[in-house]
Amino acid sequence: MRILRAILSVLVRAGAFLRRDRKAAAGSIILFVLLVITAFPKWFTPHDPAAEIYTPGVGLSWSHLLGTTSFGQDVFSQLVAGTRQSVMIALIVGFISTVISVIIGITAAYLGGWIDDTLSLLTDVVLVIPTFPLIIVIVGYVKSAGFWLMVFVLVFTGWSYGARQLRVQALSLRNRDYLLAAKARGESSWYVIAVELIPPMTSLIVANFLGAALYAVLAASGLQFVGLGNINEESWGTMLYWAQNNEALQTGLPLWALAPGIAIAVLGSGLALLNYAFDEVANPALRPVRATKVKGARV
Repeated sequence: MRILRAILSVLVRAGAFLRRDRKAAAGSIILFVLLVITAFPKWFTPHDPAAEIYTPGVGLSWSHLLGTTSFGQDVFSQLVAGTRQSVMIALIVGFISTVISVIIGITAAYLGGWIDDTLSLLTDVVLVIPTFPLIIVIVGYVKSAGFWLMVFVLVFTGWSYGARQLRVQALSLRNRDYLLAAKARGESSWYVIAVELIPPMTSLIVANFLGAALYAVLAASGLQFVGLGNINEESWGTMLYWAQNNEALQTGLPLWALAPGIAIAVLGSGLALLNYAFDEVANPALRPVRATKVKGARV
């Protein structure tokens, strides 16, 4: 019963937050639509995205809403089918990176001593590594990186910034009275971290998740665009790869290239809007100043 009440309380607060903050509301709507498409892509796919059976180079029509490719494939069906991988990469990389950031950053700050020194050194080493060149080297060495290899590489290079942020925040909370009281009651360090320390940092953790997801979308699309992913998988990045290789813009097929680019921008915008909103929650200095009415004040 307590767990149910806690969940309902969180949902009520989240609903109030979304009604109050336009950025969060807009970002939530974008992500909700994309998640529905990700969960049920066949509902929105009028044709087989891999079928090369239509007239090549057809423009906009009721049969082909975004035209066809130079191979005779339906662009709209490819766009819808590619949503799943792009969104899944964002969610999985964002979640795993955030979990690692929370474990390493908060544990280092709370336990201190040699544990803090070791975990901070590990974080600093990963932070100073040039991220995108490292991704290109790893994925290029393996050749045609599949979904899970790309997830692994993006997680490996994407958790350190969040861990640094969370460590700094946890250090500022470590000596608060309620944490010292939990220690005095004899609670274990892991209980204090999980139950007392992490909840006040929820907004910052969510903001880190959204930032990591945004990074994953852009990095994965960039890798697939230059041909370092599996070019036979259905995703927005591989659509861009094939459109660029077949000179879609020069041959009068702009939607083949523009549609996945716009889709990436829309997903990135949804994540960025939510990220900005949660940044404002975590950092009061970022909140917009709202005009307040004072009784009896003259304008």
